Amino acid sequence: MIKVNPFETYKSYLGLKNHFTRENYDYHKYCGKSRASLKSFYRRKDRMFFERLSRQKKDNEVLDFFVSNFVSTTDPQTLWIGEIMRNGEKEYTDWKRKVQSLSYVFRDESENIFSSNKVDDVFDCSDGHPIILKMFLNDEVSIETMVIYDKILKYTSDFDKKLKDPVWETVSLKIKKYSSFLNIDVNNYKKILKKIILD
Repeated sequence: MIKVNPFETYKSYLGLKNHFTRENYDYHKYCGKSRASLKSFYRRKDRMFFERLSRQKKDNEVLDFFVSNFVSTTDPQTLWIGEIMRNGEKEYTDWKRKVQSLSYVFRDESENIFSSNKVDDVFDCSDGHPIILKMFLNDEVSIETMVIYDKILKYTSDFDKKLKDPVWETVSLKIKKYSSFLNIDVNNYKKILKKIILD
């Protein structure tokens, strides 16, 4: 089991926080780099949280652990490591379960959406918040399904032009930032969606 050291854990946390809160920062492009220094790390009063996490998680788990917590919070900007250590394990476990059964989650949510709505209506934002966004805000649709729809339909660019409000802007940023961490077979999800819409 490869353990990650506390400073590397801290750098992952900072890199992902930048990724999920800053429009112009890409974790993958910059390889998670930040201005963090070992000296500044040892001055932090919350250093023990990173030390504890580095003992608990394997190298490849730390990234997923932070991603799961940043996508599940309503405000990544204020998400503090102490809060993550208190509630993060549940978020991580729930996220892993959802990602492992993602095709089922996507199918279930899509059937719920399109059983009583036409495709054009679901993504129509001419009169304000569209059905899909309302369902997401009501926890009827997961962020993963929102990302998959965007990979298939590219709807966020249209919403970005038409919806000029903080609610959509926050959701739009989360979709864009999470998309690069959600590696899926888009063609498979296209088939699932097509079957649901045409049946």
